[in-house]
Amino acid sequence: MKPFAYLRARSTTEAVREGSAHPGAAFLGGGTNLVDLMKLGVETPALLVDISRLPLDRVTEAADGGLRIGATVRNSDLAAHPAVRTRYPALSQALLSGASGQLRNTATTGGNLLQRTRCPYFQDTAKPCNKRVPGSGCPAREGAHRDLAVLGHSEHCVATHPSDMAVALSALEATFQLRGPDGERTVPATEFHRLPGDTPQQDTEIRAGEILTEVVLPPLPDGAGSLYRKARDRASFAFALASVAAVLSIRDGRIEHAALAFGGLAHRPWRAHAAEDVLRGAPATDETFARAVDAELAAARPLRDNAFKVGLARSLAVTALAELAAHS
Repeated sequence: MKPFAYLRARSTTEAVREGSAHPGAAFLGGGTNLVDLMKLGVETPALLVDISRLPLDRVTEAADGGLRIGATVRNSDLAAHPAVRTRYPALSQALLSGASGQLRNTATTGGNLLQRTRCPYFQDTAKPCNKRVPGSGCPAREGAHRDLAVLGHSEHCVATHPSDMAVALSALEATFQLRGPDGERTVPATEFHRLPGDTPQQDTEIRAGEILTEVVLPPLPDGAGSLYRKARDRASFAFALASVAAVLSIRDGRIEHAALAFGGLAHRPWRAHAAEDVLRGAPATDETFARAVDAELAAARPLRDNAFKVGLARSLAVTALAELAAHS
């Protein structure tokens, strides 16, 4: 076992100060991902700053009619929250499709969004991995990559981001509140997670010493519905082969607002801007939905063993949009 120091933060200020002062420090919420990676030897923090008891465990109404979600709200509590279930069903559905009931009772909002890939090469310290050891290579490209990326990958990394919640938050236009040594800042959900490029070790835009304190959900457009759908190898405790979060509003038979995000296909939740461009203002028909999704997935570059993901994602997205249209 590798020794590490432990600090239970008494305030956000103390957490940021201590996390910034100790290179290699890690923030501990529920620990459902971090502790696993420490056991594997993938993460070796010198200091664990426990933020689980900070007053960041509330869901509150925002002044504009949206919601503010604290970083330590448990996944199970968030999924069951009445305002989330009625106003943002895609978020509740995404949370309930992730992990198991026991893990959802422990996992936090911030930890879910900051969890790391489940690529087998990343989790095995006996194998090279650019995300774990920059410059060591990406054996997944020619190796076991059935579950890995078909969009936005690079020669340096083909890993996928595992969070279901992050996909829903991307489609719901959420913003993330961060606090660090330089103060507070806001980052849109669509810009928080990164594509690998030539620095796959950088999962997000979060800076050293920063903590995610809050997720802010804006109100949905009038009449908009949302949902989340996921395809996986088994019905529980499995990561997405492909998933989709969709938001849609229709007026007089035409699409007034559309937001679409894919999970399981890329290094980050994949916001489908090309599809949205086709959808807006178009008639709400199956032909429009198929044309829009095809426009987005034309950018896919599948590897040897994961081309099936493109068709799977297409079917999920077209069906999800049709379902929302039928209930609009």
